[in-house]
Amino acid sequence: MFMGITFEKLLLIGVLAAFLIGPERLPRAAEALTRWIKRGRDYLRGAQSRLRDEMGPEFDEVDWRKLDPRKYDPRRIIREALLDDAPVAPVAAMAATAGSAPGAASGGPPPVSRVVFTADDPPPFDSEAT
Repeated sequence: MFMGITFEKLLLIGVLAAFLIGPERLPRAAEALTRWIKRGRDYLRGAQSRLRDEMGPEFDEVDWRKLDPRKYDPRRIIREALLDDAPVAPVAAMAATAGSAPGAASGGPPPVSRVVFTADDPPPFDSEAT
């Protein structure tokens, strides 16, 4: 249901309201609740029609399901933003090419691969985000 309210909870709220308000005032309270719900519904319809009037014909073209904020996962957004960049050679591939350097077969420690960035290379981070 709405905001985790089930039928059983609504029934319990109704029974408690009947005891707290009393049988003589319960019909007036139900009428007042009905008026408030109708006012809220009219207010929302008016807001939607004002929005439709102000946006014009583009209002019907908007895919509202696509703009649902529950779909925005920050991890997915960051992952997609990072994958949009040009692919970078993995460190394992650089280390494999560095392993064929002289001295690698002598049994000593493996050579340390150093990555050198030139002025033409893009930075390894998003410069606009910093």
